[in-house]
Amino acid sequence: MRTFDLAVLVLYLAGITWFGAQFRGSQKTLKDYFLGGRDTPWWAIAFSIVSAETSTLTVIGTPGIAFGGNLGFLQVVLGYLLARIVISFLFLPLYFKGEMFTAYELMQRRFGHNIRKLTAGSFLVLRAMAEGVRVFAISIVISIILGTGEIPSIVLIVCLTLFYTFEGGMTAVIWTDVVQMFLYVAGAIISLFVILNQIPEGASHVWQAAAAANKWQIFDFRFAFTYEFFQRPYSFWAGFLGGAFLTTASHGTEQLMVQRLLAARSEADSRKALFASWFVIFFQFTLFLVIGVILWVYYQDNHLAIPAKLDRIYPQFIWTFLPTPIAGLVMAAILAAAMSNLSAALNALASTTIMDFVKPYSKKARTEAEYLHLARWTTVAWGGILFLIALIAQNVKSVLESGLSIASIVYGSLLGVFLLGTLTKRVGEKAAMFGMMCGLVLMLFIYTNTKIAFTWYVLIGTTVTMTTALLASLIVKENWNVTTKA
Repeated sequence: MRTFDLAVLVLYLAGITWFGAQFRGSQKTLKDYFLGGRDTPWWAIAFSIVSAETSTLTVIGTPGIAFGGNLGFLQVVLGYLLARIVISFLFLPLYFKGEMFTAYELMQRRFGHNIRKLTAGSFLVLRAMAEGVRVFAISIVISIILGTGEIPSIVLIVCLTLFYTFEGGMTAVIWTDVVQMFLYVAGAIISLFVILNQIPEGASHVWQAAAAANKWQIFDFRFAFTYEFFQRPYSFWAGFLGGAFLTTASHGTEQLMVQRLLAARSEADSRKALFASWFVIFFQFTLFLVIGVILWVYYQDNHLAIPAKLDRIYPQFIWTFLPTPIAGLVMAAILAAAMSNLSAALNALASTTIMDFVKPYSKKARTEAEYLHLARWTTVAWGGILFLIALIAQNVKSVLESGLSIASIVYGSLLGVFLLGTLTKRVGEKAAMFGMMCGLVLMLFIYTNTKIAFTWYVLIGTTVTMTTALLASLIVKENWNVTTKA
């Protein structure tokens, strides 16, 4: 036990929980609770997007990827930029027509009520499964700090995050995101220099040793239309195309991100936040990958035993070798990423549940205050569900890749049906739902029965969803020109 480091952790957890709870007074309506009153500056939304895009998976998983490989993951991040261009010009104008609370209201306007329920339900399952893996990742950090994988420690983090999300809604989520993003990036920068200082020969030795092992390699342009080609997750083709499709789906169709874009004061502010977030994301991933490379050199030089799970490399080094109170600060930073992403997921799950299922189909007339009360307790219910899923997720190999893989199973179908709704006019609701189900079934088969890399999942799922829906529209004649008000 390192008393002073633990004191830093406790102080941080108490402080961020208190800070988030201070926004309760501004939560008067569902618009306040789910969209922050649409009065948040674009730069805060940009940092919140980064925090939502980051999690404990990123902070502890990215150094592990570079430790076991190279900088090839940056090929995926380059695809993130192309995705933002597509979202900016294809989806944002539609989202800012009228007053939407969720991404799936757009599907109702284009197709009808059933597709809204299907896409919203898919998001709930997708986000719950992926977030469950992220919640489990917290136990890796906790087990290193306390020397045990005690479940009560995970319960503590979930409960604290749940408390300020319950109290402050989306406003609390965004502003705590801003604070926590600066904390975990600052913690990573500090840890980089501290780790580098542990290597007597310095940066030049790190550069030479890593270069000899091809650790600085970013691009892999090898192309061969074979099964083995599709098993490599970080070739340029898999990374760039996969990253583009993955982010177009996650930021353009998933409530977790769309909710932030809708919280902006205008479409122009939303667009600025979206592009500004990419520059921070690129810097952030580069930082964590370089940390992984430096750790690899350190382990090689000192002939240290490598943990069975590479996800433990970064947090284990911090807690073992970094001096007090820096170790406590960096560990607090890692927990900050976990709490930031968890709070975002809780609010997004609650908003989709209330706005896409409860409110549209409620037979009982409720006041705004009653819906706000229900929204808060729906947030609590989702906190319990995510904790239960985390208990099942303890056997994953890489938390980062597992989280992205699970999300990508559903992303393809979601993106496919959104593209059908925005790019075509002939496809009706039944054909779109058929295409979406075909895409889901195929991706579940690929995930469970093949070794195809997760970076191809969204592209494959999107292609199958759109193709089968277009073919079905030739057979099933429908009134496709639906403009039902959400």
